[in-house]
Amino acid sequence: MGILESIGKRRTYYQINKELPVAAEKIREVVEQATELTPDAFNMKSARVVVALGVKQDALWDAVYDAFGGKVAREKIDGFKAGAGTVLYFYDEEVVKNLQGQFPMYAENFPIWAQQANGMLQFAIWTALRDLDVGANIQHYNPVIDKAVQNLFDLPASWKLIAQMPFGGIVAEPEPKEKEDIAIRVKVQA
Repeated sequence: MGILESIGKRRTYYQINKELPVAAEKIREVVEQATELTPDAFNMKSARVVVALGVKQDALWDAVYDAFGGKVAREKIDGFKAGAGTVLYFYDEEVVKNLQGQFPMYAENFPIWAQQANGMLQFAIWTALRDLDVGANIQHYNPVIDKAVQNLFDLPASWKLIAQMPFGGIVAEPEPKEKEDIAIRVKVQA
């Protein structure tokens, strides 16, 4: 399968379950490989990833609900909890600060570049999961959940949470995408 075909299959799957079509070990391999292969500026390697499975998956989404003190719908949170796991995306602020010190001329860009690299990593993992017939969606409950996540997974304070990607077996396909006039967003000039 070509990369554009893989990208075309990647969609936002909200209806997921704990029935993975592949072993959890395969998920780990894909996450590790994508993390290693995704490029970043100055080869800084600031991205950090946690894969929550089993009891940690359930505890994570219970902690998200608790962090909001009931101000998010339990049904919505339970939809994410229904998945087989969640990929948590971070960047390590210590790595970024170190490079800011080494290259002060570019200091203000390193946090931006770390976010860009993390976005590429999220997209790479999301697409790779879909190639395994695993559905996923992306969530942003940070910074409200930052402390709860740090405590649940015993993470260094320098790991800055960026996004949460619940994944699992596909229960239902999303609605077809509406075709857009791509010329509005892409201009080619010679």
